[in-house]
Amino acid sequence: MKRAVCLLSGGLDSTTSLAIAQAGGFEVYALSFRYGQRHTIELDKAAAFARERGVNRHITLDIDLRAFGGSALTDDIAVPKPGHEAAVLANEIPVTYVPARNTIFLSFAMGWAEVLGAKDIFIGVNAQDYSGYPDCRPAFLEAFERLAQVATKAGVTEANQALQIHAPLIDMSKADIVARGSALGIDFAETSSCYDPDVQGKPCLACDACLLRAKGFREAGMVDPLLLKFGLAT
Repeated sequence: MKRAVCLLSGGLDSTTSLAIAQAGGFEVYALSFRYGQRHTIELDKAAAFARERGVNRHITLDIDLRAFGGSALTDDIAVPKPGHEAAVLANEIPVTYVPARNTIFLSFAMGWAEVLGAKDIFIGVNAQDYSGYPDCRPAFLEAFERLAQVATKAGVTEANQALQIHAPLIDMSKADIVARGSALGIDFAETSSCYDPDVQGKPCLACDACLLRAKGFREAGMVDPLLLKFGLAT
């Protein structure tokens, strides 16, 4: 089997991306990060999902992005709760953007992939229904692939060893992602998307991530099982 490193946050997108990798015949090595995010409940979900899916190995790395701050997820900045989708989908970069996060994550994934002899990395970024982060765009992923070609031993010394970044959700709507993940058997009640959940993982229902998740389930014609779990479904 081909090996792949899959970035796994424990949310709706990354779990679907990993399931797609497995469905494509990849032997999955999952990589998560404890980077100082306030919503660490997602790491519990990531670990449980990795076990349930039987990935070959799951590593959670500790990197302290709170040392830099600059984001509502890693600094003493309130998580914005606009309460309506129009604000989320506005053409601006919100304060929940973590500077260079996906560049950092992909760099670690690239290093592990090189050790594993893997030529594939999966990341659950999406450029349709998303919060406007610059590191979720095709241009960013294409640039990182070019970097990998000149930054790794395999890229510069071995023929046909160019690293490929897979973003299977990049052109999907949230509704498409919900439908695909459900078809792949993901229990979305055991995922966490909220930027400001309580200690049990109950979502706030008002942050960008909650609003986009709600949009996806509504447009897919489905009830979010996470809301049912916490008695929040209406």
